[in-house]
Amino acid sequence: MGQKLPFRLILASGSQGRRWLLEQAGYTFEVKPSNIPEPAEARLGDCRHYVAELAWLKADSVARGLCHVAKDVTDGLIIAADTVGWLHGQVVGKPEDEADARRIIQSLSGAVHELWTGVCLWRLKGDWQFTWQERSLVRMKSLTESEIDDYLKTRKWEGCSGAYAIELPSDPYLTIVEGSVSNVIGLPMESLKKALEWVAVIK
Repeated sequence: MGQKLPFRLILASGSQGRRWLLEQAGYTFEVKPSNIPEPAEARLGDCRHYVAELAWLKADSVARGLCHVAKDVTDGLIIAADTVGWLHGQVVGKPEDEADARRIIQSLSGAVHELWTGVCLWRLKGDWQFTWQERSLVRMKSLTESEIDDYLKTRKWEGCSGAYAIELPSDPYLTIVEGSVSNVIGLPMESLKKALEWVAVIK
């Protein structure tokens, strides 16, 4: 179970996967999605910088909103994250429609791609931020056009970076080659737990 923390947790995301991870770990938290636009390309040509910047922007958006509407936000800690795939020097983001999802799945089929998550913790008391990024390597099996058709019909690709959400305990299409499954879902819980323990002792 999650430890008792000296501040309330605020998840700056509407992701069901991130909510599930925090719930499974026993944390109590509020949900306040940032709803900021996500660019299709990495501005600095590097995925690590891309997810780091977006995670910070998400946290900043929620922090500004809280400060405008609430008088007492000194005990809040915002958790913001951004997760995207990276293949051949290009961001593999959320598909715009079914045709785009097909294009993404075809590009990932039979290949190993990087999956990056950037995390930003924003402590409202003191107005400081702590950020980090984690990488996983994910292999997607080679899929036939028929298998891709069947997958697209499930609509599981909607709203998901890389046009997929990994299934537990065993995914029929995906294998994690390196890194944690929680990072692939969208929030690296192993490092988050350590970060929250560290933040909790700061006065």
